[in-house]
Amino acid sequence: MLRREFLMLLGSAWALDPPAAPLSPIHFVYRPIEFRLDSCETPDRHAPETMAGGVAVFDYNNDGYLDVFFTNGADIRTLKKTSPRYFNRLFENDGKGNFKDVTMKAGLAGLGFSNGVAIGDYDNDGWKDIFVAGVHGNVLYHNNGDGTFTDVTEKAGLNKPDVQYGPLWSVGGAWLDVNNDGLLDLFVVNYMAWDVSTERRCEVRPGVNDYCSPLLYKATPNQLFLNNGDGTFLDVSADSGIRAHLGKGMGVGVADFDLDGRMDMFVTNDKMFNFLFHNKGGGKFEEVAFDAGVALTENGQFISGMGVSCKDLDNDGYPDIEFVALENETFPVFRNGGKLVFTDMTDASGMSRLSAPMAGYSPNVADFDNDGWKDLFVSRGNVEAVQRGGLEVDQHNTVFRNLGQWRFAALTAEAGFTTRPPARHRGAAVGDFNGDGLLDIVVSAISAPAEIWINDSPNSNHWLALELQGVRSNRDGIGARIKVVAGGTSQYDQRCFAAGYASSSAGPVHFGLGPHSSAELVEIRWPSGIIQQLKNVPADRLLKIKEPAE
Repeated sequence: MLRREFLMLLGSAWALDPPAAPLSPIHFVYRPIEFRLDSCETPDRHAPETMAGGVAVFDYNNDGYLDVFFTNGADIRTLKKTSPRYFNRLFENDGKGNFKDVTMKAGLAGLGFSNGVAIGDYDNDGWKDIFVAGVHGNVLYHNNGDGTFTDVTEKAGLNKPDVQYGPLWSVGGAWLDVNNDGLLDLFVVNYMAWDVSTERRCEVRPGVNDYCSPLLYKATPNQLFLNNGDGTFLDVSADSGIRAHLGKGMGVGVADFDLDGRMDMFVTNDKMFNFLFHNKGGGKFEEVAFDAGVALTENGQFISGMGVSCKDLDNDGYPDIEFVALENETFPVFRNGGKLVFTDMTDASGMSRLSAPMAGYSPNVADFDNDGWKDLFVSRGNVEAVQRGGLEVDQHNTVFRNLGQWRFAALTAEAGFTTRPPARHRGAAVGDFNGDGLLDIVVSAISAPAEIWINDSPNSNHWLALELQGVRSNRDGIGARIKVVAGGTSQYDQRCFAAGYASSSAGPVHFGLGPHSSAELVEIRWPSGIIQQLKNVPADRLLKIKEPAE
């Protein structure tokens, strides 16, 4: 009798106080930021309305704290920012992950319909500049070093219309040094030909429009601008071989895929073959996506290629390719086997099964739990706006934890993302906003508040962050190849700011070291060819590294 009463009491206590759920190895908490992406969404559903939202993370004032820049829309018919609700916004970080709006002081409100952003110090003066990609107009802002920026687009020669294709719709870009002359050049990703006056309407039910398929629009060329070193740029799109390939570009990943010392570009296209532009040297590129095995996924179907990241997922030293698409198209991952040969690992890794119900925009690869394996964060949301059938328009974000050996675990509610309503998320960028050694995330969303996700993952893993300063190489060190050895295990990264969809993560290069409190070796191969080594480097710190003169 006594045993029965004890069991009844135990059962009651269990019901009142259930055991705590196991802690997720990667977890975030939401923090608000006073920005709302306004793309002037109308019942007509003009294509640019659903494609806005690039975000940048960078230190605009060199105070050591990572700030946030949001691109924003405009009146869809005039492509003018006719109201403050359309202003681009710059937020200054106080070092604790709290942000204040400094847009007007900085002079960055903008003029047209802004879509994407690329960060880079194009003049090597030590202050990061901003390229804003937009619908029928791009802008280059020079960082004056006093908290303000100057529009230098005309002076730079970046405002010239395309004589063959007319006004281009640029969704983003990337800074890279294509000829290793120590000056950052500019690659611009262009989407499709668009004209508000002639655009078709696509009804999903009587009197209700949604966004039309990209198949109904014409393709356009991407662009490459060579840095002349005097504040001006030369359009070498045709001479380099880039212009010959028409596409509907949505993202660009920059990496030295074959480790030949020259930066290459992978471009995702919407319902078309992807491009892999291999840098041959001498200012020439060859498009090798089919030969490399990345033009299509292994089922041979055209998919809605969105944003892209090109990071080393398996720690073998070769940058892999990760991009995202819409529901039932999966989030493809390609393993780089060296010599420009890739293997589609989407099915073998389980990513097909995990991502099939999802629609993604901005993939960001980073080690969010500092265990030494880079994870994959995806901002999620549908391109469509009208709920119908089984279509999930608003979605929660997801992080795919890298388990090693090409296996992933999808964390959504577990990571804390369901504490906010689902949304049509767009651009995303990564950086350590509060200096705790854990990488945080900022995400934009169509007609919804932006989101800051502060990383509070429950572990005691160690980390190392590297801030590079080129001397013979470009000042940002973009293109540098980095090897870190901790506990006898090697991992690799390449310095690049292009991130996901239309975004830029321009913070230090971050390595998780797991249980190891130091790195036996940090090796940097600078774009100049100089190899620099540091040994027995203590963990849990930001290390500023300047390139040797020789």
